Amino acid sequence: MKKLPYILQNTQWKNVKDKNWEVAVLPWGATEPHNYHLPYGTDTLETDYIAAESAQIAWEQGAKIMVLPTIPFGVNSGQIDIPFCINLNPTSQFAIVTDIVEALVIQGIKKLLILNGHGGNEFRHMIRELKVKQPEIFISTLDWYKTLDNSKYFDEPGDHAGEMETSIMLHIKPDLCLPVQEAGAGKAGNINLTGIKEGWVWAPREWRKISKDTGVGDPSKATAEKGKHFLTDLTQKIASFLVELDKSDTDDLYEHN
Repeated sequence: MKKLPYILQNTQWKNVKDKNWEVAVLPWGATEPHNYHLPYGTDTLETDYIAAESAQIAWEQGAKIMVLPTIPFGVNSGQIDIPFCINLNPTSQFAIVTDIVEALVIQGIKKLLILNGHGGNEFRHMIRELKVKQPEIFISTLDWYKTLDNSKYFDEPGDHAGEMETSIMLHIKPDLCLPVQEAGAGKAGNINLTGIKEGWVWAPREWRKISKDTGVGDPSKATAEKGKHFLTDLTQKIASFLVELDKSDTDDLYEHN
């Protein structure tokens, strides 16, 4: 079995104790339905995979990096009435992040990347508050699904359980996917308010009212090959940031003219 010294839940204290670790990665997913054909753990499984693959590339380039266990619950208040869709309120999420950051600071870890895989999770305001409470640690976050131009890889990426997510899951966990032919069409309705439709007003979506199958996006053109191509480029890009972050001096990050 391949050793994974950069994956915390797979490594041992013997491999950890004598190294000076620079970067911790905290993958964060969700537990929610993904149309009829993808598993409830789609966001968590995707993010766990992306974190591990990105870390491997960065590790092989010398980055001192450790991937923490993936958090499987996210903010799902708009789907709370759907069976087994587990909601973690933003205040609860902030409490978890705060405790993790406190532990890392005590242990001397100077850099944290929160790798987010769920649209309902929003960490920016939490990081702003933690910057005041824990100025010793540099905290960043990225939504992996916003990292690339998804239209270059998929005909219609979709927002939730569409072509993009289905292609990813067909590549990384085909055994957990039902045939695409069994998926719903992923058609979604919009809130009938002008400001929201035009994008300059926001309100949370009520999932049962917007989608009959819980999907948003047509998965019918998804293939494992598309998922592999996308993930190869994505993990390379995220790894490049991890390598740069590892080498950086967080006390001297800003360029001056």
